[in-house]
Amino acid sequence: MNIKQLSVFLENKAGRLAHVTRILGDAKVNLLALSLADSSDFGILRLIVDDAERAQAVLKEHQVVCAVHDVMAVEVDDRPGGLADLLDLLDKGGVNVEYMYAFSEKKTGRAALIFRFDDTAKAAACLKQSGINIFRKVDLAPAGK
Repeated sequence: MNIKQLSVFLENKAGRLAHVTRILGDAKVNLLALSLADSSDFGILRLIVDDAERAQAVLKEHQVVCAVHDVMAVEVDDRPGGLADLLDLLDKGGVNVEYMYAFSEKKTGRAALIFRFDDTAKAAACLKQSGINIFRKVDLAPAGK
């Protein structure tokens, strides 16, 4: 149920993002979802990839600092208020959302979000109890893989 996410720390200067994506591209690591947040000095590039272990190893070989975290990919009703309903459900379950970002679920085109929760097990139980779909890793692979 949990998906491995890479958090890559980047200096906030020209070329750093291109450098990291080139390293991954040359290693044939496919990017499935991403988010980039920045401050004046650095940025955090959050990535879901098709092979987190290979990505982490190749980044380390190139002295790129990254960490691996467990996140959850969750289906969201693709309608006005769909996200609000999901967040209300989590709030009632006492689950805190640390951050989230969207991705396109390629096989079905369903609306989906990547979540980092303060308590992943509690979040999973809350979502399952309410019948919310939690994607498995294989669901994130491009069609045909």
